[in-house]
Amino acid sequence: MTSSRTNPKGPTNPERPTGPEDLTGSAAWELLLPAASAPARARGRSLQAALREAVRSGRLAPDTRLPSSRDLAADLGVSRGLVTEAYEQLTAEGYLRSGRGAGTWVGGAVRAARPRARDLAPRSPGARADFVPGTPDLSLFPRAAWAAAQRGVLAESPHELLGYPDPRGLPRLRTALAELLARRRGVVADPERLIVVSGVAQATALLGFVLHARGALTVGVEDPGSPQHDSLYASAGVGTVPLPLDEEGLAIGPLEASGVRTVVTTPAHQFPTGIAYSARRRAQLLDWARSVDGLVFEDDYDGDFRYDRAPVGALQGLDPEHVAYAGSVSKSLAPGLRLGWLLVPESLADEVVERKRTMDLGHPTLDQALFARFLERGDYDRQLRRCQRAYRQRRDALVAALEEHFPGARVTGIAAGLHVIAELPEKYGPQEDFLERVASAGVALRPLTAYSHARVDDAVVRLVLGYAHLSPGRIHAGVGLMAGTVRP
Repeated sequence: MTSSRTNPKGPTNPERPTGPEDLTGSAAWELLLPAASAPARARGRSLQAALREAVRSGRLAPDTRLPSSRDLAADLGVSRGLVTEAYEQLTAEGYLRSGRGAGTWVGGAVRAARPRARDLAPRSPGARADFVPGTPDLSLFPRAAWAAAQRGVLAESPHELLGYPDPRGLPRLRTALAELLARRRGVVADPERLIVVSGVAQATALLGFVLHARGALTVGVEDPGSPQHDSLYASAGVGTVPLPLDEEGLAIGPLEASGVRTVVTTPAHQFPTGIAYSARRRAQLLDWARSVDGLVFEDDYDGDFRYDRAPVGALQGLDPEHVAYAGSVSKSLAPGLRLGWLLVPESLADEVVERKRTMDLGHPTLDQALFARFLERGDYDRQLRRCQRAYRQRRDALVAALEEHFPGARVTGIAAGLHVIAELPEKYGPQEDFLERVASAGVALRPLTAYSHARVDDAVVRLVLGYAHLSPGRIHAGVGLMAGTVRP
């Protein structure tokens, strides 16, 4: 190539000088040289890919004029037809532009993006002590048993397993899940109404879409409660109405006055207050659902973990036609598996299944077959027992550390799940000052007020402390750090 063609004025912007002074020696053309030495059959595709990447990365700037096909072919040692085809293909895609007698130019449609992938996973970066609730101990994941189940599934599965599945899930898994839920949670589990989902979040969204299609504008949610409900239902076009709790569970009076016909609950272990709904309140809640022909959505997020007695059975077992039931392996195995279940009343089953089909065509089949084998061989029961022992020990360690470092602290809620509510003596308040001081020391935690829609007096410090992901030693050290930071 000669200097006479390396810095012309562009045909659409004659006042603007474009392109590097010497395209022959530029780094952009170095990207094309490996393509020229590719095998003959792949040379055309390689040249197009290299030229496309040079434009996309910004190494060939917009409005840069390219050499003629004859000159570039000579420089690269390839046929002119190969370069002409590459120019035509990238012009059709919008990377280049050309005009009769005006040459070929880099187009302006491409906006170079930095080649990086961010990690948006929720974490507490830099925390010296992390008491944010909701995360299990991921080191307890049964890697050996899971790998053995995976090998078994790959060896025994027919080719047909890799096709599109029943959107409800594999019959083998739904049957195994129905047996598990009936045995451990007292659920009336019909495999035909059981849908395998990507966690409780997808179960919530599925119900939201179906309710919206039926004309529902709002659903009731516990207050305080999970902050995810608002955004999940909003994504389905449904609003949320916060409903207060009392010492027995969801307050019935405000529920009746709200006008909603669907309410989301965590009756076995309310999140975040830690209470269990009383038998009287469970009966009242079902009476309300029958009176309005409504629906109770039961999120049994950690119902397997009770440390002082056998877990209370699921609400769904009392009235399967007015309760939809959801759970997952996020607390027992790992949230990254994105594996859960939704059991719906018969009146909703067809609509929920159709929505699941249009949403993702069903859960990954190999994952389903793997989990089914895990259930059938008793591995999941063993994992639950392992977690039960570990989490009971860690809860005991947290309660003991609070008693030692915060004398007079009161732990409320039942002995269950993966978190406790700790109310500290008044001398540690107000809460806002307390939170600022522990945050500056690198302690990550959440106050109870973070989960409430209503304005709450924060003169007293009430904390939601997660412990499942921490060893007893780290729990004790973290509470000690917190106490040393805020000592009156």
